Amino acid sequence: MNSAGAAIEIGLNAVIVAVARGVPFIVQVDDPAGIEPDSLPFGPFDPLHHRTFDIGLRSWVEEQTALRLGYVEQLYTFGDRGRHRTRDDAGPHVVSVGYLALTRQTPGSEDALARHHSAWRSWYDYFPWEDWRNGRPSILDREIIPALTAWSEKAPDDISPQRALTRKERLKIAFGAPLSGAAGEWDEERALERYELLYEAGLIEEALRDERAAALDRDSLPRFGRTMRFDHRRILATAISRLRAKLKYRPVVFELMPAAFTLTELQTSVEAISGRHLHKQNFRRLVENADLVEPTGATSTETGGRPAALFRFRHELLNERPAPGLRVGGR
Repeated sequence: MNSAGAAIEIGLNAVIVAVARGVPFIVQVDDPAGIEPDSLPFGPFDPLHHRTFDIGLRSWVEEQTALRLGYVEQLYTFGDRGRHRTRDDAGPHVVSVGYLALTRQTPGSEDALARHHSAWRSWYDYFPWEDWRNGRPSILDREIIPALTAWSEKAPDDISPQRALTRKERLKIAFGAPLSGAAGEWDEERALERYELLYEAGLIEEALRDERAAALDRDSLPRFGRTMRFDHRRILATAISRLRAKLKYRPVVFELMPAAFTLTELQTSVEAISGRHLHKQNFRRLVENADLVEPTGATSTETGGRPAALFRFRHELLNERPAPGLRVGGR
């Protein structure tokens, strides 16, 4: 597509999520030259070879990571300026369709990914402030909240979009930061809003790379998580927000679980995704009341203690009624 000399290319991006050992992993692709930061698996949509976006996405993922995807859902279309094309670049502007894919780590997957210059990496390496399982992350009060508070006290410039809420109000909603002396609640689903505030405030490398004025005005930038190519960290934040929300109304967590699992393993996986520590008895009561699992009759001795009962997802639930999720809360 070409309008007034501006070429448009459709790209496909995948956030591939797996949970193992209490860690929410995503697949990141390395730059073989070691110059560019991490990226998500991505590639252009080729209508001559890909009948659908979904087919094109699976093709690119298999080529770049050797993984064959199972559960996939479309996230969003990303087309902001600052994506791929740079000033004086003659290449096309890329509009990407982002996808969320859920899978399971299998033996040998690390080696297969390594052969394709890709690897599993915790999504908390990119968003360290999102992991509350061991309490409030110190980076929030030590660096992030003070920096955002200073930014929120400045008046927006003339070219900033008009917003219904002030910067301070948005900061309170996204980060639970104090407003008029009162601290708000942390909402784990607002991962994308938090990332976008940091970007708008010019506090992350991606904002400087996109020549945002707020970033250009700073003498130096703090290190707030690992940087990603293009707007891939924004796409990842979108996926985190989507998956955390979906945990509460759809049984998607079982896409990340093996066929048989203990309730402790299920709780650990839910905590890994939500970034929240959950009360053991409350969680088990929640699972029991939702009627999501059934015992297999077998036990596991891998816990190192007493044998633990193994459970499986009760697939019959899908035919009985719309399957609920796990309406988990905080501590």
